Amino acid sequence: MPRFRPVFALAPLALIACAQAASASTINVAKTPWCGCCSEWIERMRDAGFEMSVRDVENTTPVADAAGVPANLRSCHTATVGGYAIEGHVPAEDIRRLLDEKPDAVGLAVPGMPIGSPGMEVAGRSQTYQTVLIMRDGKHRVWATHEGTAEAHKH
Repeated sequence: MPRFRPVFALAPLALIACAQAASASTINVAKTPWCGCCSEWIERMRDAGFEMSVRDVENTTPVADAAGVPANLRSCHTATVGGYAIEGHVPAEDIRRLLDEKPDAVGLAVPGMPIGSPGMEVAGRSQTYQTVLIMRDGKHRVWATHEGTAEAHKH
Protein backbone atom coordinates (compact mmCIF):
# COMPACT_ATOMS: atom_id res chain seq x y z
CA MET A 1 0.00 0.00 0.00
CA PRO A 2 1.45 3.43 -0.93
CA ARG A 3 2.41 5.69 1.91
CA PHE A 4 1.18 9.25 2.04
CA ARG A 5 4.10 11.61 1.72
CA PRO A 6 3.71 14.98 3.40
CA VAL A 7 5.73 16.67 0.67
CA PHE A 8 2.87 16.08 -1.79
CA ALA A 9 0.48 17.83 0.56
CA LEU A 10 2.67 20.93 0.32
CA ALA A 11 2.55 21.10 -3.49
CA PRO A 12 -0.67 23.19 -3.61
CA LEU A 13 0.83 25.65 -1.13
CA ALA A 14 3.94 25.98 -3.29
CA LEU A 15 1.77 26.76 -6.32
CA ILE A 16 -0.08 29.46 -4.38
CA ALA A 17 3.22 30.98 -3.26
CA CYS A 18 4.53 30.99 -6.84
CA ALA A 19 1.36 32.68 -8.08
CA GLN A 20 1.64 35.36 -5.40
CA ALA A 21 5.31 35.93 -6.22
CA ALA A 22 4.49 36.27 -9.91
CA SER A 23 1.75 38.83 -9.27
CA ALA A 24 4.01 40.76 -6.91
CA SER A 25 6.60 41.11 -9.67
CA THR A 26 4.18 42.85 -12.06
CA ILE A 27 4.87 46.57 -12.04
CA ASN A 28 1.86 48.75 -12.92
CA VAL A 29 3.03 52.04 -14.43
CA ALA A 30 1.14 55.28 -15.04
CA LYS A 31 3.00 57.65 -17.36
CA THR A 32 2.27 60.39 -19.84
CA PRO A 33 2.17 59.25 -23.48
CA TRP A 34 4.91 61.65 -24.60
CA CYS A 35 7.59 60.72 -22.04
CA GLY A 36 10.42 58.76 -23.70
CA CYS A 37 12.48 58.30 -20.55
CA CYS A 38 9.54 56.54 -18.88
CA SER A 39 9.43 54.10 -21.79
CA GLU A 40 13.18 53.54 -21.37
CA TRP A 41 12.72 52.84 -17.62
CA ILE A 42 9.95 50.35 -18.47
CA GLU A 43 12.33 48.55 -20.84
CA ARG A 44 15.04 48.43 -18.14
CA MET A 45 12.53 46.83 -15.74
CA ARG A 46 11.46 44.31 -18.40
CA ASP A 47 15.11 43.49 -19.05
CA ALA A 48 15.51 42.96 -15.28
CA GLY A 49 12.73 40.34 -15.34
CA PHE A 50 9.67 42.29 -14.21
CA GLU A 51 6.32 42.00 -15.97
CA MET A 52 5.12 45.47 -16.89
CA SER A 53 1.58 46.83 -17.19
CA VAL A 54 1.59 50.33 -18.66
CA ARG A 55 -1.18 52.92 -18.69
CA ASP A 56 -0.86 56.31 -20.37
CA VAL A 57 -2.48 59.20 -18.49
CA GLU A 58 -2.60 62.92 -19.24
CA ASN A 59 -1.52 63.84 -15.70
CA THR A 60 0.35 61.64 -13.22
CA THR A 61 -0.40 63.89 -10.22
CA PRO A 62 -3.68 62.15 -9.24
CA VAL A 63 -1.96 58.75 -9.53
CA ALA A 64 0.94 59.87 -7.32
CA ASP A 65 -1.50 61.43 -4.84
CA ALA A 66 -3.49 58.18 -4.62
CA ALA A 67 -0.27 56.19 -4.14
CA GLY A 68 0.79 58.43 -1.23
CA VAL A 69 3.87 59.96 -2.89
CA PRO A 70 4.68 63.39 -1.38
CA ALA A 71 4.96 66.22 -3.94
CA ASN A 72 8.63 66.86 -3.11
CA LEU A 73 9.57 63.27 -4.06
CA ARG A 74 7.85 63.11 -7.44
CA SER A 75 9.26 62.34 -10.84
CA CYS A 76 7.82 61.68 -14.30
CA HIS A 77 5.94 58.41 -13.69
CA THR A 78 4.31 56.54 -10.82
CA ALA A 79 4.14 52.78 -10.51
CA THR A 80 2.95 50.20 -8.01
CA VAL A 81 4.19 46.71 -7.24
CA GLY A 82 3.45 44.38 -4.35
CA GLY A 83 1.41 47.07 -2.56
CA TYR A 84 4.20 49.66 -2.81
CA ALA A 85 4.51 52.90 -4.79
CA ILE A 86 7.52 53.27 -7.09
CA GLU A 87 8.09 56.88 -8.12
CA GLY A 88 10.45 57.74 -10.93
CA HIS A 89 13.59 56.04 -12.19
CA VAL A 90 14.08 53.54 -9.36
CA PRO A 91 16.63 50.79 -10.16
CA ALA A 92 15.43 47.18 -10.36
CA GLU A 93 17.73 46.06 -7.55
CA ASP A 94 16.11 48.56 -5.17
CA ILE A 95 12.63 47.29 -6.09
CA ARG A 96 13.71 43.68 -5.53
CA ARG A 97 15.15 44.60 -2.13
CA LEU A 98 11.89 46.39 -1.22
CA LEU A 99 9.85 43.32 -2.15
CA ASP A 100 12.22 41.04 -0.23
CA GLU A 101 12.45 43.12 2.95
CA LYS A 102 8.81 44.32 2.97
CA PRO A 103 9.24 47.43 5.14
CA ASP A 104 6.16 49.17 6.54
CA ALA A 105 6.34 52.03 4.04
CA VAL A 106 4.60 53.69 1.11
CA GLY A 107 7.36 52.77 -1.33
CA LEU A 108 10.45 54.06 -3.11
CA ALA A 109 11.25 57.21 -5.07
CA VAL A 110 14.03 58.65 -7.16
CA PRO A 111 12.97 62.31 -7.14
CA GLY A 112 13.50 64.28 -10.32
CA MET A 113 15.16 62.69 -13.29
CA PRO A 114 18.86 62.17 -12.47
CA ILE A 115 21.24 61.50 -15.35
CA GLY A 116 22.46 57.91 -15.19
CA SER A 117 19.40 56.47 -13.46
CA PRO A 118 17.59 53.64 -15.33
CA GLY A 119 16.05 55.13 -18.46
CA MET A 120 18.05 58.34 -18.06
CA GLU A 121 21.42 56.97 -19.23
CA VAL A 122 23.52 59.43 -21.21
CA ALA A 123 26.87 58.26 -22.56
CA GLY A 124 29.72 60.05 -20.84
CA ARG A 125 27.48 61.74 -18.25
CA SER A 126 26.23 60.68 -14.86
CA GLN A 127 25.38 61.97 -11.45
CA THR A 128 25.20 60.35 -8.06
CA TYR A 129 21.60 59.98 -6.96
CA GLN A 130 19.63 58.41 -4.14
CA THR A 131 16.64 56.13 -3.95
CA VAL A 132 14.58 57.07 -0.92
CA LEU A 133 12.15 55.02 1.14
CA ILE A 134 8.88 56.90 1.67
CA MET A 135 7.56 56.32 5.16
CA ARG A 136 3.85 56.26 5.97
CA ASP A 137 4.12 59.59 7.83
CA GLY A 138 5.41 61.29 4.64
CA LYS A 139 9.00 61.43 5.82
CA HIS A 140 11.70 59.62 3.91
CA ARG A 141 15.16 58.15 4.35
CA VAL A 142 17.91 57.04 2.00
CA TRP A 143 17.39 53.47 0.76
CA ALA A 144 20.35 53.34 -1.63
CA THR A 145 22.93 55.61 -3.24
CA HIS A 146 23.90 55.07 -6.88
CA GLU A 147 26.77 56.41 -8.97
CA GLY A 148 24.55 56.61 -12.04
CA THR A 149 26.95 55.34 -14.66
CA ALA A 150 25.28 54.84 -18.04
CA GLU A 151 25.91 51.07 -18.09
CA ALA A 152 25.07 50.43 -14.43
CA HIS A 153 21.37 49.68 -14.92
CA LYS A 154 21.35 47.87 -18.24
CA HIS A 155 20.62 44.17 -17.90
